[in-house]
Amino acid sequence: MPRKRHNYTAEFKLQAVRMMTDQGLSVAEVSLQLGVSENCLRLWRKTFQDHGDAAFPGHGKLSKADQEIARLRTELRRVEAERDLLKKALVYFASLTD
Repeated sequence: MPRKRHNYTAEFKLQAVRMMTDQGLSVAEVSLQLGVSENCLRLWRKTFQDHGDAAFPGHGKLSKADQEIARLRTELRRVEAERDLLKKALVYFASLTD
């Protein structure tokens, strides 16, 4: 039978990482205390080391970089649509002059 998937809050993840970093507890000790797998804790620690306090933005909350990427992708789609419209208009008006 598959195990149930758990969703942990950002605060819980930060607390677990701080137990390993600030209190000097091992991954195994924190795993036993919190009931979280060791692999999960290692991943959280790596993510925290890479991104700091902004490591766990949560559901639907994008980081600043991801927000900028989403904005740029939206703008790119708009500009490509304008370009395609101008190409079609050019073809149409070129056919009128022939």
